[in-house]
Amino acid sequence: MNKKGWLIYNGGLISKKFLEINHMYISAAAKKGIELQPVKNNDIYSFVMDNSLHVKKDGLFQPDFILFLDKDIRLAKQLEGLGYQLFNNANAIEICDDKIATFQTLANKRIRMPKTLFSPMMFPGTIDPNDQFIDRVEKEFDYPIVIKEAFGSFGEQVYLVKNREELVVKRHELLYRPHLYQQFISSSTGKDARLYVVGKQVVASMLRFNEKDFRANVTNGGMMQKFDPPQTFKGLAIKASQAVGADFSGVDLLFGDNDEPIICEVNSNAHIKNVFDCTGIDVSEYIFDYILERIGNA
Repeated sequence: MNKKGWLIYNGGLISKKFLEINHMYISAAAKKGIELQPVKNNDIYSFVMDNSLHVKKDGLFQPDFILFLDKDIRLAKQLEGLGYQLFNNANAIEICDDKIATFQTLANKRIRMPKTLFSPMMFPGTIDPNDQFIDRVEKEFDYPIVIKEAFGSFGEQVYLVKNREELVVKRHELLYRPHLYQQFISSSTGKDARLYVVGKQVVASMLRFNEKDFRANVTNGGMMQKFDPPQTFKGLAIKASQAVGADFSGVDLLFGDNDEPIICEVNSNAHIKNVFDCTGIDVSEYIFDYILERIGNA
């Protein structure tokens, strides 16, 4: 019996790139005998009625599973509360979407990562009374220092400050937003590795590099090439993916002084088009094999 699934994506992200990614998933699902229905997150209406959870979903069939490619955590939790099986699950998406939560979760598993300091929460309109926190940042880190907003994608909310003046400006700019300060891994300047993990295996990987920016993201002008990661990279990527509870993920690894792998980020909904263009590997086929195994292919 063929399976049916929903592919949930964000209704505000309908650019050519995102629609191409959806088409890749739909085509790969069809090869596996799965009918995959694309569903915008704003086409499902979440309610609390009669003291219980409900959703209204006009024109949609009942799915055997949901491939959740959005960051709408509230919708994910609503659907899970109604008994739907999501890949990835709401908790994994929530951890990966918040970089502070990601690093806290990874630290609980003793996973190698840069030294990181979290900014205390400040309520909008309140005033940071002194430079005590700035002094602490300078005490803990040498310049340059990486600053990351807790919520962001494609490297757009990641900054590099080179002196106290730049640090003060950026801190005041981000004062009311969740963010963190992190050790700069100079040996990995403009270079990282993206490993795609499905279940307990690395199914594809690529090297990303940028000679003009400390960030290696392709969106920021970085280039990509095939990469055959050593076992140390594969092991760390799998361990990190499992630590956040992901069924599948894109794990970004930095290169330490002796080329040892260091976690940079774990992405619960890493885009699959770039790695396909780079390696010819369609990660979505592995994802559907994994899903069919989990839900039972009867």
